Amino acid sequence: MWIRFVAFPLAVLAGLAVAGVLAVGLVVVLAYPQLPSLEALTAYQPKIPLRIYSAEGVLIGEFGEERRSFISIAEVPQQLKNAVIAAEDERFYEHPGIDYVGVLRAAWANLIAGGRRQGASTITMQVARNFFLSSEKTLTRKLYEALLAFKIEHSLSKEQILELYVNQIYLGQRAYGFAAASQAYYGKALGQLSLAELSMLAGLPKAPSLNPVSNPQRAKQRQQYVLRRMTELGYIDATQYEDALKAPLRTRREVTEYTVHAEYAAEMVRQALAEHYPEDVYTRGFRVYTTLRKADQEAAYVALRAGVLEYDRRAGYRGPEGYVELPANPDDDDLEDALADHPDNDDLLAAVVLAYDGKQVQAGLRSGERIAIQGQGLQFAARALDAKAAPQKRIRKGAIIRVQREGKSWQVVQLPDVEAAFIALDPQDGAIRALVGGFDFGRNKFNHVTQAWRQPGSSFKPFIYSAALEKGFTAATVIPDEPVVLEAEQTGSQRWEPKNYDGKFEGPMRLRTALAKSKNMVSIRILDAIGPKYAQEYVTRFGFEPERHPPYLTMALGAGSVTTWQMARAYSVFANGGFLIQPYFIHKIVDDRGNALALAEPRRAGDEGLRVLDPRNAFIMDSMMQDVIRSGTAARAARLGRADLAGKTGTTNEFVDAWFAGYQPALVAISWVGFDQPKTLGKNQTGGVVALPIWLGYMDRVLGDYPEMSRTVPEGVVAVPTVPYPALAGETKTIPEFFYREAVPPPDVLQPPPVPVQPPPTLPDQSNPPT
Repeated sequence: MWIRFVAFPLAVLAGLAVAGVLAVGLVVVLAYPQLPSLEALTAYQPKIPLRIYSAEGVLIGEFGEERRSFISIAEVPQQLKNAVIAAEDERFYEHPGIDYVGVLRAAWANLIAGGRRQGASTITMQVARNFFLSSEKTLTRKLYEALLAFKIEHSLSKEQILELYVNQIYLGQRAYGFAAASQAYYGKALGQLSLAELSMLAGLPKAPSLNPVSNPQRAKQRQQYVLRRMTELGYIDATQYEDALKAPLRTRREVTEYTVHAEYAAEMVRQALAEHYPEDVYTRGFRVYTTLRKADQEAAYVALRAGVLEYDRRAGYRGPEGYVELPANPDDDDLEDALADHPDNDDLLAAVVLAYDGKQVQAGLRSGERIAIQGQGLQFAARALDAKAAPQKRIRKGAIIRVQREGKSWQVVQLPDVEAAFIALDPQDGAIRALVGGFDFGRNKFNHVTQAWRQPGSSFKPFIYSAALEKGFTAATVIPDEPVVLEAEQTGSQRWEPKNYDGKFEGPMRLRTALAKSKNMVSIRILDAIGPKYAQEYVTRFGFEPERHPPYLTMALGAGSVTTWQMARAYSVFANGGFLIQPYFIHKIVDDRGNALALAEPRRAGDEGLRVLDPRNAFIMDSMMQDVIRSGTAARAARLGRADLAGKTGTTNEFVDAWFAGYQPALVAISWVGFDQPKTLGKNQTGGVVALPIWLGYMDRVLGDYPEMSRTVPEGVVAVPTVPYPALAGETKTIPEFFYREAVPPPDVLQPPPVPVQPPPTLPDQSNPPT
């Protein structure tokens, strides 16, 4: 009888089991054909971001919702494979897609917990989920995941599955795949990582938000787990385990760092690509090779920042950036919290003052490092250390300051308020070699090279002088440097009494001398003689827009509007002998497989279809601008020791804009300095004082790659001995001056009678002084 009582429940259980198996089998039979095709795996096309490179192939920018770098399984370090398997799926090479032991363990844990708290996903199941399914924790999704895992295992090898996993898995900070994560967190290729770094990455799939940037402590705990599992499974020994635990981990705090600072140029490329490929720009893996040269870009970036900081230092210390309340003994977390709203700016690091004892400032950095600033390092901010300084300008405990390392010591600095722009290009074809659109892209994304319309000041004078040559003037023409009063109808606004920069008038002088000395009165008289409307039309041949240069006499002093980009193109006409080239910054675009999609084919100087200026005009203007550097307002550039340099300084009214435009036959470079909200840079802060040092800093580093080049005198130009004007009595020195062959002035112009030397006045007899 008891057998009946036992047999019946067993039969019921067996029936239920069979029914369950039949039900599962029915579901499998019905669901399996509905599974998605594995074409997404076999024809894997990851969403690879747009990457931008210098001409040499150095990465300067990356744009995309996802950071990805595809890597073949053969390139994956064995230790990373071991780490991933130890952390995620220790029986990966044994199970058919589903680890039944893991499933039973997770099911039991979920039953005990009364809900879905633990999973048992294998690497294959994670691949299925990442490619085809959502991450919701439901029975239906789990069933499809398991079926897909079977299908994947049936279609692909284990190595193919692992390759998909290491390239597709999300690892935080927008990094998908271990190759991308290696660059994001450590700035190195995957093959260059240590065991400590590889194990850190292997711990991220479980919780990518707990990564070494956002949560270093939790990421470290996860790394320790991975190393422990690798030891338990025999992948590493006890010594390797201990060494990896102790190894320092230097994670990149900023995951957008690049070896070359070219953020403004990279953004220009992004905008250009987004316009042409709006749907695919961030996912198809476009690789764009620019015309920027690494050495030129680095030189431009360093020179611009040095020039701006030099100017800002002359302007004086403005005080701390802010203040915070600190506990009595602040720890590293306190320092990080205090500096949260003050990001580091390259080598200008944010620091919070911990103490000041009258001799040195103790400060803490974001990294947790404590530093001492003393002696010369405090000189710049000396007034802010005085106890009598205004409370909002005094350096005290809790003050947020900027510091910069100088050798082994530190100094107090500050972030500048002023902005700057720099561009360098090849005048033969327009290839941009360097472009810096501002002091720091992170602070101000406004590109001052392409977007800032500013008055060019005296740097515009060469275009007026060039127009005068076409109207019959010569470099030897004598024009008086004497006061001028312009009525409202001549200026387009109000009555104007312009002056020279130094407030002095030197009387009659030749055009060559007037340009070298940047004499305003001479420029105004030239423009008055040739006519403002003619000049307005004439400057368009250099690429300027006529509506931005109203036909008034103020145009002689650069009262119109230009961009730094325009100025570089315009000065290229003088550098290349009269051709208006088109600047460009993209050399080549290729897809993710290296197939060329676009290749720049610029028209070069020498193409007569690009000629806008008589070569004789370009040659004579170039000769005159060489004198600006030899003996004029840019004489500081003579220290470069080159005879092939030419250029022009530029300063606007009230010292609002400072320019230097200079070149040699193979390289044109323009620098500008000014405030975004136009205001004076300060008394005597001219182009030669503020902008020229940036140009010099750049040229000093790159000119070694450019051989010195002499100009060839074009046909139709003759050199005639000319006496300087005004010549003094007894002076016999002559200098060669260049003229159009058909426009050589008469001898009395070239060699005028000397100005008599007045004898000094006779002093009265002083032998009998009055009593």
